[in-house]
Amino acid sequence: MATFRTVLVVDDEAAIRHVLTLVLSDKGYEVRAVADGEEALRELTSRQYDVVISDVRMPKVDGLTLLKAAQTHWPETTVLVMSAYGSQEQALEAVSAGAFDFLQKPFKPEEVLLLLRKAEERLRLLRENRRLKEQRGGGPLGRLLGESEAMQSLQKQIQKLAPASTTVLITGESGTGKELVARALHELSPRAAMPFVVVNCGAIPSGLIESELFGHAKGAFTDARTARRGLVSEADGGTLFLDEVGELPLPMQVKLLRVLQEGEVRPVGESRAEKVDVRILSATLRDLAKLVERNEFREDLYFRLNVVNLRIPPLRERRDDVRLLAASFLRRFNRELNRDPPVTGFSPEAQAILDGWRWPGNVRELENAMERAVLLADHQVIGVEHLPEKMWRDKPPEAAVERPTGAPAMPTPESANYSLKRAMLELEETFIRAALRKTRGNRTRAAELLEISHRALLYKIKDYGIDPDAA
Repeated sequence: MATFRTVLVVDDEAAIRHVLTLVLSDKGYEVRAVADGEEALRELTSRQYDVVISDVRMPKVDGLTLLKAAQTHWPETTVLVMSAYGSQEQALEAVSAGAFDFLQKPFKPEEVLLLLRKAEERLRLLRENRRLKEQRGGGPLGRLLGESEAMQSLQKQIQKLAPASTTVLITGESGTGKELVARALHELSPRAAMPFVVVNCGAIPSGLIESELFGHAKGAFTDARTARRGLVSEADGGTLFLDEVGELPLPMQVKLLRVLQEGEVRPVGESRAEKVDVRILSATLRDLAKLVERNEFREDLYFRLNVVNLRIPPLRERRDDVRLLAASFLRRFNRELNRDPPVTGFSPEAQAILDGWRWPGNVRELENAMERAVLLADHQVIGVEHLPEKMWRDKPPEAAVERPTGAPAMPTPESANYSLKRAMLELEETFIRAALRKTRGNRTRAAELLEISHRALLYKIKDYGIDPDAA
């Protein structure tokens, strides 16, 4: 994670400056504290700061004015604002104007550190996005590599849909690049300069998801010592990408429907709703139509999310792109892993395996295979032995043969090439598919049957390229 090193504290109260300097210095931050916004502007002019923590009400130059100056002259500096009772409206105005978040006085040291960690994660994402743009070039669509007919068609659809605010449901197997498609839709849209907020609906605990999505008022529940904006509000003016939207609990589906229909959210504990202008993109591995039939997903929300469906083809349906993608990943990992001399290509045998492999994990599997190969290659040419073992222990799968959607046959010594490791993997996949069929795609119940954690099951589903609703 990217970490802040330099922090500028701006507050006219000496006690606040002293406490924050002690707390942050103890955690390894380099802290400079000043008494007003005018002095802060001089300090920002003289050196670069990663983050500014500023009070809203101050003499000479207030926090809102300081924020606007920082956005104009030092756009990479993250600004957090503080407010005492009675100035909360000004703090919310500052957040609406671009401050990362605000602290309600009095606050605990842990609250400051938690906000800094969240801001650091945001900084990491911004820098990673910039690095990817610089490396891949070609604009947002340049990241969606592919010269196959299927990928050319997908890129044309993205260009048509990007200018609108229409909701789009992005479907496809794990590892196909659903988030890349969502980012391309955002970055080619008029909202490109505004936030792009990603929410993994399956990764947030059920007890926290309402507060995370819609925010909460101060005192709404135990430990809600300050008001907090939700992720929907964070995306105001921009795009909200709901990954794994099929995992969203039914009560949250009702509130999401209100955002889509009325353009407003109501934080937990608030009596009034607030308006938001946000485009919602969503993605899922699961068949939402089947979930609707089983009353596990609201039909009205499904139709709202599925105004346009963008299906990303799996890699086995665009085999012409495998060599292009592999070459791109080689160049990238040569740079990132400082290969000298760089890896330049593949032996004929290794290339044959790449061409024939079914790629159940799609582009992500190919990416991981190329990183491994660049790490292990002894020379400038990647051999069969540098590819993942599962690819060369067996004969390469037939390129044109699709794997049946039912559970595979029980492994035999001959089918596994007498490899116990391979046989165990095949057996594990067999049980996972059987559990998903028995629970009709319900991953929580399937994990209970398999006696593994829900998170472990999600990882294995991705590793094996399993569609939970067609297992």
